[in-house]
Amino acid sequence: MNELDIKKTCQILDNIMKYELAGVVRYTHSSMMVSGPYRIPIVEFLQAQANESLVHAQEAGELLSGLEGHPSQKIAEIEETHQHSIKDILQESLDHELHALGLYNDLLDEVEGKSVFIEEYARNKIGQEEQHSLELKKMLKDYS
Repeated sequence: MNELDIKKTCQILDNIMKYELAGVVRYTHSSMMVSGPYRIPIVEFLQAQANESLVHAQEAGELLSGLEGHPSQKIAEIEETHQHSIKDILQESLDHELHALGLYNDLLDEVEGKSVFIEEYARNKIGQEEQHSLELKKMLKDYS
């Protein structure tokens, strides 16, 4: 097994943690902006996404500190588009999930063949992000 680059792995995990924390804010904000006849189920979905983003941030931070890294107290930048139609919110959510998927793929690329534990962690998160992306794509079908 090749040797794990701890510094690079910690940097990726910190980026994941900051991005997932930004997701908490994004999804919480979006849930407050939903209006219309589908408000209740979409708000519930967005709130669940916010809660899951917090769990993902905590998991990344725990892994990071377990590798003797230092989790940042920052969050990734959140673009405010001021577009709050359901379609816009769902599209921004999809874009967010696809970016998160890229971060977890970066982690997998870095640790593959070097750490079974972190590799499995990354694969699990990739599966979850892919599932969220599929759900959002289905939700967006009515708007295409």
